[in-house]
Amino acid sequence: MAPTLVSAAVGALLAAALLGFAFDRRAVAVVVAAALVPSLDAAASLAVPGATNALFHAVWAPLLVGGLLYWDTVRRPAGASALRDRFGRRGVRIAWVALAAFVVAGIGSALFAGEGAALLYPLEDARYVVRGRLTFSTREGVVQTFLALGGDGSGVLPLRTAGGAVADPVASWVNPDGRPGLDPGADREFRVVDGGWQLVVVAAAAATLAVRFRGRGGGGATDGGVSR
Repeated sequence: MAPTLVSAAVGALLAAALLGFAFDRRAVAVVVAAALVPSLDAAASLAVPGATNALFHAVWAPLLVGGLLYWDTVRRPAGASALRDRFGRRGVRIAWVALAAFVVAGIGSALFAGEGAALLYPLEDARYVVRGRLTFSTREGVVQTFLALGGDGSGVLPLRTAGGAVADPVASWVNPDGRPGLDPGADREFRVVDGGWQLVVVAAAAATLAVRFRGRGGGGATDGGVSR
């Protein structure tokens, strides 16, 4: 999985970009928290075999939550939405952005730039990763391997297996060997950032939030569920 700080930074960038009128400190906190929820499966691995990058990285939770949000906020008759009735347009906006952070910053960071995510866990044990490139060559033109448009490709996205959730568990600072059971004497390493590009992401998120909050004079006041 990506370092916790990097997932939080991506969630913060999504909050700054997508919250719009709902942007304030409380909303950003909700979105960043949603981005970090998938990483909690590392703690669950102390009791559940293969839970890291699997239990909360599977597609079931976002599909269920997204389906409920769509039904409640889009499909239900006007005035019947429980979320909109309780929290207003602001609450609906925050909920959708939080779901986006859960998927992009939480699951996506493992799927595209980490050890992989067990998208179908527990129905399937395999962890998947997406590896590809996009380049421009003076001889070959545009070369991309993210989308396989022909019949000889590996599918729409180049999904590859990266071991099994149970057979090849992912290590974390909570559970260094990834297997059930707590070893108090194990060497634990908390990764802050793993490379320069991750440090750039964290710095960009911090700067973006600072500018957004400065432009709003702090946290942003709300009135009647709509941010001023």
